[in-house]
Amino acid sequence: MKLYFLPGACSLSPHIVANEAGIAITLDKVDRATKVTASGEDYMEVNPKGYVPALRLDDGEVLTEGAVIVQYLADLKPESGLAPPHGTLARYRLQEILTYINSELHKSYSPLFNPATPDETRAERSAYLTRRYAYIEAILGKQSYLLGEHFTVADAYLFTVTQWAARVGLDLGPFPALAQYQRRIAERPAVQDAMRAEGLLK
Repeated sequence: MKLYFLPGACSLSPHIVANEAGIAITLDKVDRATKVTASGEDYMEVNPKGYVPALRLDDGEVLTEGAVIVQYLADLKPESGLAPPHGTLARYRLQEILTYINSELHKSYSPLFNPATPDETRAERSAYLTRRYAYIEAILGKQSYLLGEHFTVADAYLFTVTQWAARVGLDLGPFPALAQYQRRIAERPAVQDAMRAEGLLK
């Protein structure tokens, strides 16, 4: 399978999950400006949405949307425990928190990356993110990971998105449990391997 990625973008999440599950993938870096991949493909033909990640399956099918891709990868290796079984309440809890990360955290960062975003909007989005992280802090103050004491695909996603805080100047100082969580996940070999492969670690 091939994962189309941008270094440090949300595509880092499925990259981590593939590593955690022991699934071999090929990486193809997308040029943000030209939408041409390192292998020479037109990324807009791969994924007309234009953003990463996309996962090309062995049969040529292409999956998009990170929250879907990470569940697909986890289901390829159910013994990894990266996602609860389908049909269980725990699986719906996973989808619940993946949706929260996607809608309340991930998309709220977008204006903060745009230098043309007015200061008023930037301040409003930062305040919004701070309120949303307070919910996450409450969870992590009680348990090691988002769904309890076991790392899942949701943790790969939260870790990836939260890495962006330093890049946009978002102060996460009020959230010590989150800070400890980020440090703990950053130490996982699968995470370090993914970050190193994307040029995020030396």
